[in-house]
Amino acid sequence: MAQSSAASAPEPRAGPATLRVMVVDDSRVQRKILSTQLACRGFRVTEAESAQQALAICAEEPPDVVISDWMMPGMTGIEFCQALRAMDHDSYTYFILLTSKTETAEIARGLEQGADDFLIKPVSGDELRARIAAGERILGMERELTEKNRLLSATLRELQALYDSVDRDLIEARKLQQSLVRDRHRDFGNAEVSLLLRPSGHVGGDLVGFFPINARRIGVYSIDVSGHGITSALMTARLAGYLSGTSADQNIALVLDDLGIYDALPPAELAALLNRIVLSEMDTETYFTLAYADIDLVSGLVRLVQAGHPHPVIQTAAGGIERIGRGGLPIGLFDHAAFETVEARLRPGDRLLLMSDGITEAANARGEQLGDEGLARIMRDCADCRGEAFFEALMRRLGEHAGGEFDDDVSGALFEFHAAKGG
Repeated sequence: MAQSSAASAPEPRAGPATLRVMVVDDSRVQRKILSTQLACRGFRVTEAESAQQALAICAEEPPDVVISDWMMPGMTGIEFCQALRAMDHDSYTYFILLTSKTETAEIARGLEQGADDFLIKPVSGDELRARIAAGERILGMERELTEKNRLLSATLRELQALYDSVDRDLIEARKLQQSLVRDRHRDFGNAEVSLLLRPSGHVGGDLVGFFPINARRIGVYSIDVSGHGITSALMTARLAGYLSGTSADQNIALVLDDLGIYDALPPAELAALLNRIVLSEMDTETYFTLAYADIDLVSGLVRLVQAGHPHPVIQTAAGGIERIGRGGLPIGLFDHAAFETVEARLRPGDRLLLMSDGITEAANARGEQLGDEGLARIMRDCADCRGEAFFEALMRRLGEHAGGEFDDDVSGALFEFHAAKGG
């Protein structure tokens, strides 16, 4: 029958005085010898006369250390060790095999089956204390590791909760950012404007849009803010307010003439104004590139500024591809940066594409970017696609090139000129 020198109520597993040791041996004399030695050292000792009895005790209260005889009837010490290891315990039990075997191969087999150490009969008190001390060190490290893992798990749960909260906020932020581009397509009768905005993450740093200047002119723009994520998205929201298509009095590109008719700043002057605003009013290291076109719906005249943005592309009715613009500096990097307005004229059937570098720099699995020639090839292949159908075809072809994954935001503004508008 099992005997114990421990109190009936369990104590904290904090050190040698509370270390719980189970002695398992079918020899009552051997159990008594080991139990007495261990009790004199201040350990809580439990005895079991068989492996089956020991397993029943372990199911209720697993010990810190087990000293088990190797050869026992019914179930050997190794089989007991394997059964103990299979039990679902929160803590580790240090297992010492007690054996008269001295063959190295046999001892190695016991260690391979899950035992941590071994004692050779007859057991000396000094060796017993040394083996228990070694077990204490292992258990101490195991408890320390368990506590650190517990703290780590708790921290990870907190971080996951924070991540889930941020993720929910970013999903809502994506909806809000997409709402900045309310009108994705507008038909002016003799011309059309279509917009594409696809961030690579929840939110991005690209922005496209258009606004009426007066009865015969519109402004179309494409913006790419440096970086990705929340900071870039906040900048796009600010810029969308500066170039509002719904509130002319808040649009910094628009000015009233002496007759009360809206006109627009020349594109180069608008770029210079935005540059001053970013450097003087925004305490940020964020900058952006811009392509902005002032388009006359009557004559097809395009007056355009390119500020570090990819070259706008004109595709003629005959299918020819022409890049326009002078490059220029990004906005928000240098005081007194100079910008230049360039002009081009669209003929009926021509179209103008402003786009971010997420299109031309989209890379395939080999790291090869689409490039200007790749874009020109897609535009020629999609010459018959109009408006939003063009962007759908473009994204399909771009996805085929990039394997469906985009490392950068993808955006574009397409102006298609069908015929001169009556003045």
